[in-house]
Amino acid sequence: MHIVHPDLDTYLLEHCSPAADDVLRDLAEETRQAVPDLTSMQITQDEGAFLTLLTQLTGARLAVEVGTFTGYSSLCIARGLADGGKLIACDRSEEWTATARRYWERAGVADRVELRLGPALETLRSLPREENVDFAFIDADKGGYPDYYEELVTRLRPGGVIALDNVLQGGSVVDETEQSEPVKAIRAVNDAIAADVRVTSVMLPLRDGVTVVRKR
Repeated sequence: MHIVHPDLDTYLLEHCSPAADDVLRDLAEETRQAVPDLTSMQITQDEGAFLTLLTQLTGARLAVEVGTFTGYSSLCIARGLADGGKLIACDRSEEWTATARRYWERAGVADRVELRLGPALETLRSLPREENVDFAFIDADKGGYPDYYEELVTRLRPGGVIALDNVLQGGSVVDETEQSEPVKAIRAVNDAIAADVRVTSVMLPLRDGVTVVRKR
């Protein structure tokens, strides 16, 4: 199910601000060449610009990312952090995040990113149970979304924001014949957010669907 018509795609990307620079373009291309079967795990240019904007709008000094892959989204978030800000990036792969480290260095944001390798849920549960997270981005294994969301929303400051990627699953969320575990988990977190009195939220038809949650 194509949310963005192919004829509009180039037009949309040409009207994003900030536009992708050489660092982001080279990172996207290296990822495509290295893992062509996994390029869907990398966010697109317009979504990256959206993450930078959200980070800036929240004035984020502490951000958390669940699912780093080769570093495109973390680079975009790090660029949007307030002075002295820090991004805690959670991932399990040393191989993929080695690429991320190189591009954080090249972009001049390595000092803003703290990579924590290991199961993301363990990393999140190890964080202080204080409402001090300004911004969070969830883009990892779909089965973990309900737990990732709950751990992060309890640590989110009032007015803080969580963005969740791939909440439409290519349209499978509305296909009753689709009963795979990842899709069921996404339906569960979508329903939980819609009913969560702690937050206000909006689900946007951006690429594969992005939900933006703001804590009351």
